[in-house]
Amino acid sequence: MRAHLLNDTTAESYRRSVTEGVERVARKLATTRGPFTGVTPAELAPVIDAVDLDRPLGDASAALDELEDVYLRDAVYFHHPRYLGHLNCPVVIPAVLGEAVLSAVNSSLDTWDQSAGGTLIERKLIDWTTARIGLGPLADGVFTSGGTQSNLQALLLAREEAGTADLSKLRIFSSECSHFSVQKSAVLLGLGREAVVPIPADKNKRMQSVVLAAELEACRAEGLVPMAIVATAGTTDFGSIDPLPEIAALAAEYGAWMHVDAAYGCGLLASLKRRHLLDGIEHAHSVTVDYHKSFFQPVSSSALLVRDRAALRHATYHADYLNPARTVAERIPNQVDKSLQTTRRFDALKLWMTLRVMGADGIGELFDEVCDLASAGFELIAADPRYDVVVEPQLSTLVYRYVPEAVTSPEEIDRANLHARKALFASGEAVVAGTKVDGRQYLKFTLLNPETTVSDIAAVLDLIAGHAEQYLGENLVHA
Repeated sequence: MRAHLLNDTTAESYRRSVTEGVERVARKLATTRGPFTGVTPAELAPVIDAVDLDRPLGDASAALDELEDVYLRDAVYFHHPRYLGHLNCPVVIPAVLGEAVLSAVNSSLDTWDQSAGGTLIERKLIDWTTARIGLGPLADGVFTSGGTQSNLQALLLAREEAGTADLSKLRIFSSECSHFSVQKSAVLLGLGREAVVPIPADKNKRMQSVVLAAELEACRAEGLVPMAIVATAGTTDFGSIDPLPEIAALAAEYGAWMHVDAAYGCGLLASLKRRHLLDGIEHAHSVTVDYHKSFFQPVSSSALLVRDRAALRHATYHADYLNPARTVAERIPNQVDKSLQTTRRFDALKLWMTLRVMGADGIGELFDEVCDLASAGFELIAADPRYDVVVEPQLSTLVYRYVPEAVTSPEEIDRANLHARKALFASGEAVVAGTKVDGRQYLKFTLLNPETTVSDIAAVLDLIAGHAEQYLGENLVHA
C-alpha cells in the first residue's frame, strides 16, 4: 500500500497516473459536443450504487475507466458555449496548473509552519485585491471557500463591532435581490431571520436608497441597532449593482457596518472598461469577492477583505498546539488567526498563477467580453416578440420569459417556461437557469464564457420556444 503514497520513491508513478488522468480529461474536453448528456438521476444512480467501495480496483487506469461511466461521461461541462446556467465559469489553464501543484504539495494555509511561502503568496494576493478595491493601508483579508462563507464572516465581524449584548436589537439591511446567504448568516449568528430588513429594488433591480434611508431612520426611532447594510455588486439573478456611494453615505450617517457582496461583480476590479461601476466600494468595511465566478478560477477561490485588519480579531482563537499567543509577538504570520477555517487549501495559488501568466488585464478582457455579449443578447431578446426580458444587464446576466402569441393564462405561461427549461436540460443541447420575478416563472442566461456567441444565444432561444410551443400545443389538444 505504500506504493500509493506520493513521495520521492513514487514520483514516476505519480507522473504516469496524473498524465493519464489529464490526457483523458483533455480528450473529453476536445470531444464534448454539448454541455450535458441529459442523464437522469434514475439512470445514473444505479450505476454508482453498483460500485463496491470495499473492493478496490487496485489500478489507476481501471479506476479512470470506471470514472468515465460514473462521472466524466455525464458531467455538466461549463466550458461548453451553450452552458448558460448558473454562476459557473470556464476556467483558465494557468489556474488549473496551480490546482495540480497545490493538490500534490498539499500545503495547509492555517499556520506558517505548514505553508511558509504559501502564506506570503496569499497575503500578497489579499493586498493586491484590497488595493484594487481601494480599502486603504490598514486593509487585510483571508481566502475562503466561497461567497457564503465570506458573507457569514463579514456579518460576524459586523455583529461584534456593533458592541450590543442584546442581539434581538440588531438589524441587517439588504436588497430584496441580495443573496440568500444574508438570511442564512443571520440565523447562524443567532439573530434570526427577522433581523434582516429587505429593501425593495427599483425597476433596474438595484436597492432603493430612499427606502433604505427611511428604514434606517425607523430602526433608530424604535431603539434598534442598524448592525450592517449589505450592498450587492452583482446580484445572482440580475447582475445588478446597488448604488454604492449612496449606501456608503447612509452607513456612515447611521453608524452601520457596510458590507459589499461583490462575489459576482468582482470581475470589474480587473475590467478595462467597466471599473467605474464599482465606484463607492472603497468605502466598505468589508467586501466579498469570488474569484471562481468572474476571475475564471476553479472552485473554490473566494476571499473576504476588510478595511481595518483589527476587525479580524473577532475570528481569532489561539490554540497552544497550533498558533499560541506568543506567535503574535514573534510576528509569525499565521493565517488561521483571521479565518473561520483551520485546515485550508492553498487556493490562492490558482489566482497567483493566473496573474503571473495572464495578468489582470487578461482577466478583465475576458470579463468585459461576456458583459459585451450580455448587452448584445439583451438587444436580441428585447427585439424578439416571443420573449419578455426583465432588465438591461450591468454585468452578464439576462432574465427573460417566453410569452406565446396566443393569449393564455399567466399560470400556463409559467408551466410552459418550466417545461422548456427541463426539456432543454434533458436534451443536453444547452443548460439555462430559472428564477421567479414578481411570483412568475422566468428563465435566465448567466453568460460567463467568452466562447459563447450571439448565435449561440439565438439558437438556444429557438430551442426554448420550440419546447414551450410544443408543451402549449399538447395541452391545448388535451383540453
